[in-house]
Amino acid sequence: MDLKDIQNLIKFVAKSGASEVKLETDDIKITIKTGSEGGETTYIQQVPTMAQPQMQMQPQTSAPQQQSGSSNDAPEDTAESKYITIKSPIIGTLYRKPSPDKPVFVEVGSTINVGDVLCVIEAMKLFNEIESEVSGKIVKILVDDSSPVEFDQPLFLVDPS
Repeated sequence: MDLKDIQNLIKFVAKSGASEVKLETDDIKITIKTGSEGGETTYIQQVPTMAQPQMQMQPQTSAPQQQSGSSNDAPEDTAESKYITIKSPIIGTLYRKPSPDKPVFVEVGSTINVGDVLCVIEAMKLFNEIESEVSGKIVKILVDDSSPVEFDQPLFLVDPS
């Protein structure tokens, strides 16, 4: 599905008067919500195909750093190697809140489950909900609210235990 198809879908939903439409295919998940308050909101989320193996491999990638790093860095690397890193699936601007007047999705110490929304990333005026693919506890938030993020940039550290 390309951008033109998505734009046509948004126009169709707006004209139809429907309040919410969800479309899910093998590689993309789209939710279009319309309302009188703020116009229309569209969430597009790419369904990750390789995200789970990448997260499992993250602790292994820190092992070479321990061997080549100084002795002062080794305890910190060892402590963080047991955590799973949740990375950005897209380029955009990260928002920790669904809107400015709402509370943040997650804080340090929050317990999360698979499917919980962690943040929203805006890309090309579309707000993409980033959902957790692991269960655990947030131990560190690596980006600030309203910050630009790159593809594969670490966003959160999660303790799966």
